[in-house]
Amino acid sequence: MMGKSYQQKTNRSRRKMQILTGEAVTVELADGKAAFQMILPMSELLFDVAKSIEQTASQAGLLMMKALVDEEVEQLAGERYRHDPDRKAIRWGNDEGHVIFAGRKVAIEKPRVRSKDSNQEICLSRWNAFAHPYRMQQAVSERILRRVSSRDYEGVLDELCDGYGIDKSSVSRRWKTASTKRLRQLLERSLDDLQLCVILIDGKEFHDFTLITALGIDTGGHKHVLGLWPGATENSEVCGQLLDELIERGLSTQQRYLFILDGSKALAKAVRARFGRQVLIQRCLLHKQRNIQKHLPKKYHHLLAMKIRAAWGMTDYKEAKKELYKVHDWLASINQAAAKSLEEGFEDTLTVNRLGLPEQMRKLFSTTNIIESFFSLADDLCRNVKRWRDANMAWRWAGTVLLEVEKRFHRIKGYRDLPLLVEKLQEVIDHQEAVA
Repeated sequence: MMGKSYQQKTNRSRRKMQILTGEAVTVELADGKAAFQMILPMSELLFDVAKSIEQTASQAGLLMMKALVDEEVEQLAGERYRHDPDRKAIRWGNDEGHVIFAGRKVAIEKPRVRSKDSNQEICLSRWNAFAHPYRMQQAVSERILRRVSSRDYEGVLDELCDGYGIDKSSVSRRWKTASTKRLRQLLERSLDDLQLCVILIDGKEFHDFTLITALGIDTGGHKHVLGLWPGATENSEVCGQLLDELIERGLSTQQRYLFILDGSKALAKAVRARFGRQVLIQRCLLHKQRNIQKHLPKKYHHLLAMKIRAAWGMTDYKEAKKELYKVHDWLASINQAAAKSLEEGFEDTLTVNRLGLPEQMRKLFSTTNIIESFFSLADDLCRNVKRWRDANMAWRWAGTVLLEVEKRFHRIKGYRDLPLLVEKLQEVIDHQEAVA
């Protein structure tokens, strides 16, 4: 009895091992017959089954679309092959058509329905929703804004169903249409409801093209892309066109703003022409420092950076101005052109000091680095573009990707101090106007 029990346990263990390894098992039954059992490799089978399930789900989605369209037809024309005196329309055969599904066009017959009274064809709202070109444009935009090139678009789609309209040229056309609409959306959205207190304007080299870009910060610390305008250079005419377009869309010329501009005199001229001579402008300190360095030998660059940053970094406006004059005198002793470069916009480099802002906000609003970070992300999203044809293409791409980048940005650091900035702006500008 002991030997028999041991043998049974051994057989059970062997059979378990055979089941785990997927071997064939033969079991002797009491009546002398043998049963053959094969344990299949389930992991490999499930892999194929999963793919079949995905394809089935895809077909189910297409069938659901067709069923919803057929239901709308039935609501209009009544049940097929049944006379209904109250029906509003009659069936009128089918046309070749397609719906947008999984990022591609999929061929499906389009049912036609005509009005019973006027004999005019009735538009099917559900069919129009499923086949609307915007759905294809949206699918293309989502992938291209995730760095998928038009030539690789087809390769990133799951092979769940047959479709068309996904070759390189079709995708490029869809993207051009979609990006044109996004640019128009940016250039037409109203600025009336934005409680802006800071406006940054900078001319950026977007690949081989110059775009004048305006970015606003509201009193809650949120960043908004206000607009962008193409131009060969940062001349006052191009800058003025951008500002006129912003004013037309609701940017108030009576509101108190802190304008942060790069080193371009054209920008400052255009801003003062539209917002008054007393408007507060902060020149970008990095641009100003680079402009001065252009007139100096490299051996003076490090010393200039130390001296000029020490002056601009002072909290007290009068002390900062006094130290900046010392920098000017030092520059005049070695290079008059460098000294004249500092003279241009001298007071505008000290605006944040004059406002008496906290250190964190003073650093943030002394440069146009916020726009720089916007465009660094824009460059990353555009890295798959191999050929830039013209300024309009750069304009479309920049507008579209800046709208996308805008969604990813958080509020500025120190946004709780923005009410202090608004108060100081009002106080300083009122004092300037009273003196004038």
